Amino acid sequence: MALDQSFVGRTYPPTPAYEVGREKIREFAEAIGDANPAYTDAEAAKELGHPDVIAPPTFVFAITFKAAGQVIEDRQLGLDYSRVVHGDQKFAYTRPVRAGDRLSVTSTIEAIKSLAGNDILDIRGEVHDETGEHVVTAWTKLVSRAPEEA
Repeated sequence: MALDQSFVGRTYPPTPAYEVGREKIREFAEAIGDANPAYTDAEAAKELGHPDVIAPPTFVFAITFKAAGQVIEDRQLGLDYSRVVHGDQKFAYTRPVRAGDRLSVTSTIEAIKSLAGNDILDIRGEVHDETGEHVVTAWTKLVSRAPEEA
């Protein structure tokens, strides 16, 4: 069953603040194999003009995807998550994510399309710090595969 087009433009409440920790950044950088010292060494980050260590660009996926859970779990939308695959991800930064940031995400459904029986859902996550400063916009594309024919 196709997703309801009337959900396009629907915005969900901001998430509770997520506090970005140095250790989480370090663990993430190690997990992706990125040895950039700005991710693990506060002095190296300061030499680059940052107040503390910064996070790799894809770090925010964890919090923006969790925020997209509000969309995914919206029963009225009718998304069958058991059929969903991750289609695409992109980010547009205003500034890097830094250790000590307290970030909230507001998710909006940007588009719903049907293609060959598959539903394609585009979710935009606006990430702001606790002062309200925009940090990054993340776009997540989810594909809900068409049911298999019997």
